Amino acid sequence: MHIIIQARMTSTRLPRKVMLPLCGKTVLEVLVDRIKKYKDNIIIATTNDGSEEPIVNLCKKSNIKYFQGSMDNVLERYYLSAKEFGAGNKDVIVRITSDCPLIDVSILERVVSFFKEGGYDYASNRIDRTVPVGLDVEVFNFSVLKDAYKKATLGYEREHVTPYIYLTKKDKYRIGSFLDATDNSKYRLTLDEESDYLAIKEVYRKFNNRTNFDYDSLIKMLESNSYIYDINSNVCQKQVV
Repeated sequence: MHIIIQARMTSTRLPRKVMLPLCGKTVLEVLVDRIKKYKDNIIIATTNDGSEEPIVNLCKKSNIKYFQGSMDNVLERYYLSAKEFGAGNKDVIVRITSDCPLIDVSILERVVSFFKEGGYDYASNRIDRTVPVGLDVEVFNFSVLKDAYKKATLGYEREHVTPYIYLTKKDKYRIGSFLDATDNSKYRLTLDEESDYLAIKEVYRKFNNRTNFDYDSLIKMLESNSYIYDINSNVCQKQVV
């Protein structure tokens, strides 16, 4: 299994967001810490535009695999990242993004299990959302990623990696939509705007800046502290198309 995390320094809405301080570390370090059980599987797919040095230095310091590729063609960057580290056609690729410092390892594992047990070509928890924005996990085999890389032509397909699979060619692939038992999709725990950063910092403050709390504890805390939802509830999620 390869867990590929896209990360860049040039976010338009919140520049350098992956390097913002969080829990005495950086956002990117906290994300990795949340899934440290699979640290050896992680590849940071960063850019080669000259801005990525802080990310590369962090990867070197933390002994995390990384790949530098196109800033705009993220699909190509993902494909080449997996290929660089020896992915074979049947290898499982897990896609998460660096603006999700509250990613949950149990959710990741459940989506991967759902993908494998269902025999899907692609599975995710974001098509029919039941988890908060910011806990997104997409799973597919390298052969499917390679197919998308070779055949996707539209700009949004290459910028967002997977739309060719679950939108353009959804009738070609077997698509699985992971559903949790409880709908917690109203919560926004991703990092795009300053108010998102404030909300995420408040979540971690409630856990005394620990990173080892589980999904159930997170949801219980959010239910008991409704003001956190209000911090960034006015932020509109960027749409793929």
